[in-house]
Amino acid sequence: MEEKHWLDFVTAIGSIATPIIVLIISSIGWKAKNSIERKIDLENKLRDDRIEIYNKILEPFIILLMSDAAWESDKKNKGKDKGDVATSAMLTLEYRRHGFKLALMANDSVVKAYNNLMQYLYNMEEAQKSGELDFLKDMMELLGNFLIEIRKSMGNEATKLDFWDMCEWWMSDTRKVKNGTYSA
Repeated sequence: MEEKHWLDFVTAIGSIATPIIVLIISSIGWKAKNSIERKIDLENKLRDDRIEIYNKILEPFIILLMSDAAWESDKKNKGKDKGDVATSAMLTLEYRRHGFKLALMANDSVVKAYNNLMQYLYNMEEAQKSGELDFLKDMMELLGNFLIEIRKSMGNEATKLDFWDMCEWWMSDTRKVKNGTYSA
């Protein structure tokens, strides 16, 4: 009889504890699910804002990197120097606002890559003293890395591309610069 009394006690505790344990586990799961869903919703909302900011931050670089023929083929660019247009765009209050938005909304690696690129541009006169090829390589590396970090932040975290790969589509002499055989 002693054994049966002990088993009754364990059964009673189990029947009381089981619903409590199930309730605890389900509330933990519900809380985790809500947290994950909230993060996904926030990422989706930020994604559109990030795309807009990335496009606006990249616009002066796009102008600088387009071919002279493509620049001049657009009637609104007749008689305008693309370097002047891109530089003046980067010096506007609006561009600075976009830079602040980027610093607040982009992930850490995008902000760091942008910072590296901008610091290089701020000290461009000093950087150009190293020679045109070295300057060009450095610029391509910094811009390519910035593009890679943007690419990763947009969902391509496992990309195998390097900064050279990010430059090849917009610069016909990328492989010559990479190999050191480029001459202006």
